Amino acid sequence: QVHLVESGGGSVQAGGSLQLSCAASGASPYTSSTYCFGWFRQAPGKERDRVATIKSSGENVVYSDSVKGRFTLSRDNAKNTLSLQMNSLKPEDTAMYYCVATQTIWSICSPRASDWRDWGQGTQVTVSS
Repeated sequence: QVHLVESGGGSVQAGGSLQLSCAASGASPYTSSTYCFGWFRQAPGKERDRVATIKSSGENVVYSDSVKGRFTLSRDNAKNTLSLQMNSLKPEDTAMYYCVATQTIWSICSPRASDWRDWGQGTQVTVSS
């Protein structure tokens, strides 16, 4: 099992930027091609939705339509870290953001929260108008 710790959340005005980071420890999954990593978010009263996901090989980066063009997902296998650069933030981006990881046999990462095994504790992002 992978232990994930997020950091970098906070409050910002609309149009601003934040960078979220995720440190992974455990089975050194970043070197395995069978892992997926990513970020999900959950706003109050809503389900957990995919923000962006990536294979540990660096392939198949997928963004949700709502963040495409504004958010950038990157990973550093040597440091076992995953980052999410969020630009042009909107009030609707306000949510708890979770770093996630899971093993997979598929070539793409699942968009369903229930398919992800390992979750961080979450970091709050609040965007004011």
